Amino acid sequence: MSSAGGEQQSYHRMRVERTSIRPCLLCGSASTVGLLEIEQIPVHCNLLWSTRQQARRVPRGDLRLVLCKECGHLFNASFRPELMEYGEAYENTLHYSPRFQRYARSLADHLVVRYDLRGKDIVEIGCGSGEFLELLCELGGNRGVGLDPSHRPGEEAESSRRRITFIPEFFGEQHATLPADLICCRQVLEHLRDPIDLLRMLRRAIGDRRDTVVFFEVPNALATFRDLGIWDLIYEHCSYFTPSSLRRAFASCGFEVRDLSERYADQFLTVEVLPGEDTDLTPGPMEDDPGRVDEYAATFRERYLAKMEAWRRQLDVLARAERRVVVWGGGSKGVTFLNALGNVNHIEFVVDINPRKQDMYVAGTGQRIVRPEFLLGYRPDVVIVVNPVYEREIQKAMKSLGLVTDLLIA
Repeated sequence: MSSAGGEQQSYHRMRVERTSIRPCLLCGSASTVGLLEIEQIPVHCNLLWSTRQQARRVPRGDLRLVLCKECGHLFNASFRPELMEYGEAYENTLHYSPRFQRYARSLADHLVVRYDLRGKDIVEIGCGSGEFLELLCELGGNRGVGLDPSHRPGEEAESSRRRITFIPEFFGEQHATLPADLICCRQVLEHLRDPIDLLRMLRRAIGDRRDTVVFFEVPNALATFRDLGIWDLIYEHCSYFTPSSLRRAFASCGFEVRDLSERYADQFLTVEVLPGEDTDLTPGPMEDDPGRVDEYAATFRERYLAKMEAWRRQLDVLARAERRVVVWGGGSKGVTFLNALGNVNHIEFVVDINPRKQDMYVAGTGQRIVRPEFLLGYRPDVVIVVNPVYEREIQKAMKSLGLVTDLLIA
């Protein structure tokens, strides 16, 4: 098999920090300890690149992962917000997956029913293409405003244009007067250098409207450490929230936490809050104590190294056997898998069902992203599934194509 194009250099390095690095960006505690450093990883996993050369020359940065032993929060101490770009070329929607569509619809239905969101006003911060906001408006006959600088005008359905206004901007003080019975924000808070700033701004914007419901969703860092989901360690995420640190963030900004849950095979954390004066920072009944996070973190380095080494050996065996290998999933996990392992020239293609990603190239390593039907001609021997939540969906897609291959779960 030919290489993905040119000599690929592994830039993945790791070292352990044993001393305090800097105060926690969430609670300000000085009781922080460095866990690992991954140098020169792509700044963005979800920017689209139209040529292999562009993809391999992407901006890079260092990830210095730090744990706060006080609140259980994790963050990248080397994060540089000026490197981030969230324009129309940014693409991270998961709504092309039937599995994710079912999850999103059940989540929207839960919010509409629990908070009687019918004929109400909904604001979504970081709405992306607006699929979730459309669901909330459709299920309850609601009106919506979506805020996101990456939103592409004209993509929404005609029915959505009548009931939803999209504003291609970051949420700010200027949006405080927007009417809102529900404010939701999914997969955004972890990208911010100072998440507390956003939550305080949001609390000021709500003011004395005590019946306004606030819903946030973030990746679950507890699962990353507990279940070794290491492909979730990306530069775009400045913060890695655990249940204890997520609750503390909202409680310290004047919100009353009503519900905190692990969802989507425990990969996500969701929190439902109301405006209040709650400043109780003790862990709630559904949370892991920060000490438990510390326990997982204590063995994380060894387990991380073991998993990386096992995958390097596996890929080396496949390469020597000249077996055709593809990775299924061109999002953050797939990009991280390829970049972290480094020497992956024998993997030429990445499969993704999102048509916006197809015929583009993977940041950092330069594999071409193809549609599933491409495999009919390519006939891979092995498909690597980077997110186990989609295993059955991928098996079904392979069966419908008449392809029989080995599936490996990353």
